Amino acid sequence: MTDTEQIRATLTLCLLAAYADQQKHEREGEEIRRIAEGLAAREEINLPALHQDVLMKRTGVQDVAARLQDDDARRLAYEMAVCVCEADGSISEAERAFLTEARQALQLDTASAEATVQQAEALAQAPLAEPLQETPLFGNSRAQGTPHEAGSHPTPPLPDAPANQNVPTGRPTPDAQAIDQQILRAAITNGAIELLPESLSTLAIIPLQMRLVYQIGQQYGYPLDKGHIRDFLATLGVGVTSQYLEQAGRKLLGSLLGKKLGKGMLGGLGRQAVSSGMSFASTYALGHVAREYYAGGRTLSTQMLKDAYQRVLGDGRALQSQYLPRIEAESRQLDAAKVMALVRGQG
Repeated sequence: MTDTEQIRATLTLCLLAAYADQQKHEREGEEIRRIAEGLAAREEINLPALHQDVLMKRTGVQDVAARLQDDDARRLAYEMAVCVCEADGSISEAERAFLTEARQALQLDTASAEATVQQAEALAQAPLAEPLQETPLFGNSRAQGTPHEAGSHPTPPLPDAPANQNVPTGRPTPDAQAIDQQILRAAITNGAIELLPESLSTLAIIPLQMRLVYQIGQQYGYPLDKGHIRDFLATLGVGVTSQYLEQAGRKLLGSLLGKKLGKGMLGGLGRQAVSSGMSFASTYALGHVAREYYAGGRTLSTQMLKDAYQRVLGDGRALQSQYLPRIEAESRQLDAAKVMALVRGQG
C-alpha cells in the first residue's frame, strides 16, 4: 500500500471518529466540512470526497482496516482517532463504542490500545489551575520586537456576561504588555509542539490554549471553568474536536510531503509544511482576543468576537515566519515526556 493510500485511510478513520458522537456532529459539522475543504490541496488525498463518503455512510471502520495492512499504520490511525474523540476532554459512550469497534477491526492489542486512551485522557483532562510553565529557552527572557504591544488590537466589544454569572467589581488591571509576552510564549510553545511527530503530543495544544485563556481571565478577575472556556472558543468558531482534526490532517499531509522530498517522517520542509503556522497563529489569536474580552468586561457581541478572532488570526499567521526559528529551537528541546510535563504544569 502506498503512503498516500495509508494517509487516506487514516484520515477517513479520523473523520469517522469526529462523527461518532452525534452531539459533536451537530456542533462542529460545518467546521469539519470547512477543514476538509481547507486541507484539499493534495488532489490524490481529496479529503472533501472522504468527508462525503463518511457523511453518506459509504465507508466505515472495516473498510479502513482492510486498507491499513501495516501494523505501525494501524496503530497510528487508532491513536489519531482516539485523539479526535478525546479532544474536548472526554470520550462519550458513543465514541467509546466506536473506538472498541476500531480496535477490534484493526486487530490491535487491547492493553496497548487502552494505554493509548489513558495517555490521551491525561493530556486532554489537564487541570486549568496549573501554571503554564516556560521552557528554559524563554525562562529568563522577554520576547523582543513584538509588533503588537498593549492596546494594538482594538478589538470591537464581545457578548455581555450572562446574568447568572458573577461579574467582578473593581476588576484588577494587570500589565497588558506582560500578558502579550505570555501569549507569545504560549504561541511559540504550541507551534513547537505541532512540529513533534507524535500525534498524542499534538493533543496537548488544546488544553494549553484553554489554560492560557483561563490564566488571562484570572488576571482580569474572572474565575473560569472548562465549560466557559469551551463556550468562548466555540463563539470564536474554534471547535476543539475540529481543531484537533485539522492538526492531524496537516501532520499527515506534511509527513507525506516530507517523504516525497526524501527527508523522512516529518523531516525538513515536511515539518515546516505540517506547522503552516496554524497552532502558533490560533494560540496567538485566542490569547489576544481573550485579553481584550476580559479587559473590556466581556461586553463584545458574538459577531464582533468572531471578527476580532479572524483579524488577529491573520496577524498570527503573518508573524509565524518571524518566530519560526524560535519555534524550531523549542521543538528540538521537546519530546513526548516533556510535553506531558508541560500539560501537568511540571515543565
